[in-house]
Amino acid sequence: MDKGYEKEQFTTISFKCSTAKKFRSFTKKMGASNSMTLLLMIEFFESNGISPKESIGPQMQTLESLIKKRINGVIAIMKDIEKNQTKPTVAMMQSLFQEAEPKKKLLLLEKEHKKEKKPRFKAK
Repeated sequence: MDKGYEKEQFTTISFKCSTAKKFRSFTKKMGASNSMTLLLMIEFFESNGISPKESIGPQMQTLESLIKKRINGVIAIMKDIEKNQTKPTVAMMQSLFQEAEPKKKLLLLEKEHKKEKKPRFKAK
């Protein structure tokens, strides 16, 4: 039984035999009852604002081209942000950190070990 429609009565609609066979095979593919399949089809057409008489091909192509244009626009914005904001900021941060490195200073306790000079003259 169809959920939410258990108490509704059935009515008869006349279809041509070939149309009824196609509809029944489509209903089996959908895995729903005849009533629910027909209801889903009607709701689909109403919610999308299309008519079964119209061809959906050109509308889908124009929709696809609009989406592609929007995506290309977003990509252009992202590249511009990267070029004008991100890369210069990273370069500035790197230059700051490179110059901020302290130079090595010897500790007071550490002394450079110099080679001991040998005396020139020896006592005899």
